[in-house]
Amino acid sequence: MNHTIEPNGLLCDLLSRPERTLITNPKPRFSWIVNDTRPNAYQVAYRILVASKLELLAREEGDFWDSGVPEPATVWRSEPRSVDVEYGGKPLHSNSTYHWKVRTWHGVHDESPWSEPQTFHTGELSSTHQTPSVPLAVTTEMPVRFVRLSGDRVFVDFGRAVFGTVELTIEADRESTVEIHLGEVAAGASQIDRAPGGSRRYRMIRVETRAGRDTYRVEIPADPRNTGPIAILMPADLFEVYPFRYCEIVGAPKVFARADIRRLTVHHPFDDAAASFTSSSRVLNDVWEFCRYSMKATSFCGMYVDGDRERIPYEADAYINQLGHYACDRDFTMARRTHEHLITTPTWPTEWHLYSVLVAYNDLMYSGNTTSAVAFYDDLVAKTFSALARVDGLITTDNLTDEIRAAVHFTGKSGVQFPSGIRDIVDWPQVERDGYDMRPVNSVVNALHYRALRAMHEIALAVGNDDDAASFAQRAARVRDAFRTQLLDPDTGLVLDGVGSSHSALHANMFALASGLVPDEYRERVVEFIVSKGTACSVYASQMLLEALYAAGAGDAALALLTATGERSWAHMVYDVGTTIALEAWDDRFKPNQDWNHAWGAAPAAMIARGLMGITPLAPGFEKIRIVPQPGALAWADITVPTIRGPVRVAFNNDGASREGERGFHVELELPGNTTTVVGVPRGPGRSAALIVDGRRVFAREERGTLYVDGIGSGRHSITRC
Repeated sequence: MNHTIEPNGLLCDLLSRPERTLITNPKPRFSWIVNDTRPNAYQVAYRILVASKLELLAREEGDFWDSGVPEPATVWRSEPRSVDVEYGGKPLHSNSTYHWKVRTWHGVHDESPWSEPQTFHTGELSSTHQTPSVPLAVTTEMPVRFVRLSGDRVFVDFGRAVFGTVELTIEADRESTVEIHLGEVAAGASQIDRAPGGSRRYRMIRVETRAGRDTYRVEIPADPRNTGPIAILMPADLFEVYPFRYCEIVGAPKVFARADIRRLTVHHPFDDAAASFTSSSRVLNDVWEFCRYSMKATSFCGMYVDGDRERIPYEADAYINQLGHYACDRDFTMARRTHEHLITTPTWPTEWHLYSVLVAYNDLMYSGNTTSAVAFYDDLVAKTFSALARVDGLITTDNLTDEIRAAVHFTGKSGVQFPSGIRDIVDWPQVERDGYDMRPVNSVVNALHYRALRAMHEIALAVGNDDDAASFAQRAARVRDAFRTQLLDPDTGLVLDGVGSSHSALHANMFALASGLVPDEYRERVVEFIVSKGTACSVYASQMLLEALYAAGAGDAALALLTATGERSWAHMVYDVGTTIALEAWDDRFKPNQDWNHAWGAAPAAMIARGLMGITPLAPGFEKIRIVPQPGALAWADITVPTIRGPVRVAFNNDGASREGERGFHVELELPGNTTTVVGVPRGPGRSAALIVDGRRVFAREERGTLYVDGIGSGRHSITRC
């Protein structure tokens, strides 16, 4: 029986459908999913063919590149790369069409069938890096509820909000005017709130109809606020969109029916089946789906933007959006295009520049592709803000110069607030700062600076700059030492807001904890303080709050936040507010001008995968995986997360989760080929340091109450705590 299956999931320059756009890279990178039904399957060789005609591929001929049939001796030397393989054939031509396919070897005489071919088109080839844009998708949706009201009025509910427009088929005996009312907020069972306030959307558009039967697409007038010079505009070959769930039609003909109205939804291509999650908590399930859908619904520009009010990319938004998107779909191009736009079109907060480095690091770790990191390496170095450092390594915007602003491409024209200069932000809106004492040497800024230095260390290693990597490691160590000396209060055991401050806000502590700056002897006190504060921060900063708790192993507290139902919770958005896309703030009360379509409010999309289920990459392109679930009081959960190497499935059973001292724990894994995994499970009170791995007893290493077993390969695995 042949256990080796043909590779699938082909990507050309990270594109799953490269035939829909133009490749400008003269040496595109190829990736694929290695398939094998046996456990611990590992690719030891591959053969790629690139041809100018499909007929040549069918004859196993590559007139532009044949990477070669491996000899048995070569196979045993191993070529495990299945991600980011650079084209190595004859020079490609501009404005041409090519086809490629791949097969893999998993041992001598153990080759897979050929993959299905993939087609790509080249544009004008250039050595200048450019991430291709992907054409946006337009999906047609029918109403979930259609109500004919009195007279000529019709109310339509499409079930969830989207960015798009409507298309109507109207049969009339004469010319007339029909009013189309679009809105995000309901006012009663069958009415739109026509004065929702803030940036919540409502608009009326008149459509002039003709005699006879005809179809009309409602044309959305451009909004000067979100179509200005620094906004991301809709593609010229598409139409303007509007965020809405509900539609009222005034002046509808008597014969107008449900089938006569459709919604045209615009979004980045999105695989709804790529990810799944379910658990013993209905609230958590609803929160996950709410956040997953937010990833898709807010992708309407082809870049991550801050909702409909401005349609401007921001670096912190991009960080949250990127990790959430990665957890829900096997797509890397939208995050990368947004990131590269922000490199040269940055916004005003100090921390946002530092987030650019973290986004670049995530791009590397999830995609395994180094082309962007190489192209923007010097820019990333500048965005660590090492040039702002004092002698002790801590940074302050007091040291800003025109040269530093120029190095990070800040012109003052790319931010709506404070366009005259770079400023520390800590949190937004300002009322969410938990009384933070804004000091020139700021602990939140320096925590992110430290994290950016560590990220640049890894990026430098990945692109072969070993000397730089050593330098970044040294700088990070200097910042860590100065931070712990000057920003940790030995009396309280808490992190101070800044040098010279006596105040400890939630933000100072959670950013430091998430960044690895809290020493072990302070950890318990810091975690206790953070837990006591709850969500005393914005929806943006809740990302770092959850990261901090999961980094400290406080999964119980993190789960309590994810499943909370109070005003400052995601369940409040779903059940009480009634939005179907993440809000910009916890509630209108905290930000009266908030919008209802802001993906930075969807942190659980990432943190359920990365924190609760503990799935993160340990090496670029998920070559090595870390899986450390933190179940808290959750009885069971099951998740599938897409990765560039294939889906990762983790399911756990937390038997007796509500009975302290009687907890069992069992994990089922399904891991893609060409990967190795480190798995950790909570030890539990009174338990031995042993695990049953695929039926065999294994003594595990223990670290902070978690039992780890290394070297788990691909396929299905079962791990039970003894």
